[in-house]
Amino acid sequence: MKQHSFSATFMLLGIVFCTCLIISNLLAAKIFMLGSLALPAAVIIFPVSYIINDCIAEVWGFRRARFIIWAGFAMNFLVAALGQIAVFLPSAPFWDGAAHFNYMFGLAPRIAAASFLAFLAGSFLNAYVMSRMKVASKGRHFSVRAIASTLVGEGVDSLIFFPCAFAGILPFSDMLPMMIAQTALKTLYEIIVLPVTIRVVNYVKRVEETDVYDEGISYNILKIREVA
Repeated sequence: MKQHSFSATFMLLGIVFCTCLIISNLLAAKIFMLGSLALPAAVIIFPVSYIINDCIAEVWGFRRARFIIWAGFAMNFLVAALGQIAVFLPSAPFWDGAAHFNYMFGLAPRIAAASFLAFLAGSFLNAYVMSRMKVASKGRHFSVRAIASTLVGEGVDSLIFFPCAFAGILPFSDMLPMMIAQTALKTLYEIIVLPVTIRVVNYVKRVEETDVYDEGISYNILKIREVA
């Protein structure tokens, strides 16, 4: 069996990526107002996963990003599944927190499916755009590539999630402003922290002595074991 070695930096970024996804699902239960817009609290952490996605795709290439995206999906699914099991367990008669616990972890199957599908599509497109633009630009213009890939990934994420989760419940005319607002805010988040992202990427490249260009690779998202 072929053995693969991962650096401590790569593993750390992967752990943070998975953690951000899990936290974002929990924070999504809180809705806050930003002016006249109602937004889930997950907007404060979810964009971090796209920034890490950019870093991994930039330094190690699409194949490593693909591995981390599937790992994040698996961990998120595990937490959601265990949460559902916990919800179905009978509550102790002296415990009065069942309603709050069920609200946090009793995610409706339709919402969960929409969330998982949107995450996969958005994350893979983000990594793909980052990868192809890097090859096309010969590694130049990282800022443009990071913003463009996030805009595409976040846009597709919102375009899939809202209709899948709320079709028949909310009219599309109400969903559209929410989709645009979320995409714009998450992309703005990327732009604001871009100076930090650039420094992190340059540091990791220098420490890891790695700067992968995805030439002649397969972008088949199911080739999970192909990481190098």
